[in-house]
Amino acid sequence: MNPEINAKAEAWLSPTFDETTQKEVKKLIEQDSEELTESFYKNLEFGTGGMRGIMGVGTNRINKYTLGKNTQGLSNYLKEAFSGQTPKVAIAYDCRNNSKELAQVVADVFSANDIKVYLFSDLRPTPELSFAVKHLDCHCGIVLTASHNPPEYNGYKVYWQDGGQLVPPQDSEIVAEIESLDYSAVNFDAKKEHITYIDKDVDEAFIKASLENGSFSELDKHRDDVTIVFTPLHGTSVTIIPDVLEGAGYKNVQIVEEQRKPDGNFPTVKSPNPEEPEALKMALDLAEEKGADIVVGTDPDCDRLGIAVRDNSGKLVLLNGNQTMVVMTDFLLENYFANNEAKGNEFIGSTIVSTPMMETLAKSYDVECKLGLTGFKWIAKMIVDYPSQQFIGGGEESFGFMVGDFVRDKDAVTATLLACEIVTKAKSEGSSFFKKLQDLYVKHGFFKEDLTSLVKKGISGAEEIKQTMINLRENPLTTINGEKIVKIDDYASSKSLKVSTGESTDIDIPKANVLIYHTDQGSRIAARPSGTEPKIKFYISVNDNAESLDDLSKVEEKLDAKIAGVLKELGI
Repeated sequence: MNPEINAKAEAWLSPTFDETTQKEVKKLIEQDSEELTESFYKNLEFGTGGMRGIMGVGTNRINKYTLGKNTQGLSNYLKEAFSGQTPKVAIAYDCRNNSKELAQVVADVFSANDIKVYLFSDLRPTPELSFAVKHLDCHCGIVLTASHNPPEYNGYKVYWQDGGQLVPPQDSEIVAEIESLDYSAVNFDAKKEHITYIDKDVDEAFIKASLENGSFSELDKHRDDVTIVFTPLHGTSVTIIPDVLEGAGYKNVQIVEEQRKPDGNFPTVKSPNPEEPEALKMALDLAEEKGADIVVGTDPDCDRLGIAVRDNSGKLVLLNGNQTMVVMTDFLLENYFANNEAKGNEFIGSTIVSTPMMETLAKSYDVECKLGLTGFKWIAKMIVDYPSQQFIGGGEESFGFMVGDFVRDKDAVTATLLACEIVTKAKSEGSSFFKKLQDLYVKHGFFKEDLTSLVKKGISGAEEIKQTMINLRENPLTTINGEKIVKIDDYASSKSLKVSTGESTDIDIPKANVLIYHTDQGSRIAARPSGTEPKIKFYISVNDNAESLDDLSKVEEKLDAKIAGVLKELGI
């Protein structure tokens, strides 16, 4: 038995912790199991999308005490940061097991600290929480969710006044305050008079804003021609998306009944992740039965969406996040410039591991494409940092998109509506969503991406991921699949190295554990440990020109071979 871990576990046998918790900890100590080590070997950390972890007892688990400590630290910080005011906090939760109970615990701790709480009376999408923070003029927001992680996970995401997730300097300052606390400092004694339950009024305001930002009046007479299949994958989106689509005028919306009911066990899928083709199988089957034009599936907290559309032969094909993002962004830019006079201050947002096609697209419209680290909080931060510029929209490869800035996080509600509007307009013109993508490939170059994730669980897995990144830095690649490495961007050191000259320049983006290789043929290979899951991710982007639509299949074969070659050389 590790004495340090045992001491941390025994500290949870004090009266600070309830009887049920103490019994669970005693059982782990008696068994001296790997589970004891995993539960106590570290404190659960804030990552890319807040704090996520397996539910259970211990410092490295999601439970009332770890979340209570977070909330006590955040309460202390809010009262100091907004001295002389009564801080206000909005809280939402998704369909996960224990989310409702944990949300109440969080609300209780805030209220015990004389902080005004607006708590959703039932589960709601994450983007609605982001909206509610601004709509209710709150200082902070919390959503209880583990996004698309497996059923045993839950999480805690923190939002700031602007409706975006925590970014520097508040993030590190709040973490420092949390880490300075002992569990005995947490005040769980709720003051119920400080808690207000919210629902329909905020729903109606959010739906109205989604319709204003994601629908286009010129399509009113064409929506009856479109059939949509939608699945919430047992998540929160069923509370809002059907109403938004109905509000826009879509009447032919088919919901996958087996996946309609919110359920934290996600009984019909291995993973409630719309990035996974298997998750959308039932929706695809229903779409074939109904002859649908588009399939949309959202993750449990409704910030990501996956879509399938008809290809040129009428077959339903799943699109990846990069493809969806490019078509959506082009559609928004085209409509913006058709209806507004360009002021020269417009921009779109994306991330350093998403498709470089976003930068090419921006140049064609003479707008700026700002790039940030992985995580939508960085795109939200762009809006705060550049208030004199007009944000049009933006996205990231991991199936997230944001339309305008009324929400400051990826928003599958409005993005679902936007995708359906694109299908509607294209169909009215004798085209399709898929054809729009192909046209962009011919116009701007065919960009193709691949994401391969290696799962490495537990303490040994974390060490293996760490060593992989060390090796890539200390023994950098010089070639990959016959292409010469010409530039290496290391976001941990904030340095960009030009390989041929050895010249190094600064990267003006916050530090992160990301390494990106660039080749002489325009290929890009990025390595990044996940901030919320036990994974190391490899992002590959390759591109080539296509002279016409007829060339696309041949060019795609060439790009597929390039990606396969890169993966082979990386040994993954």
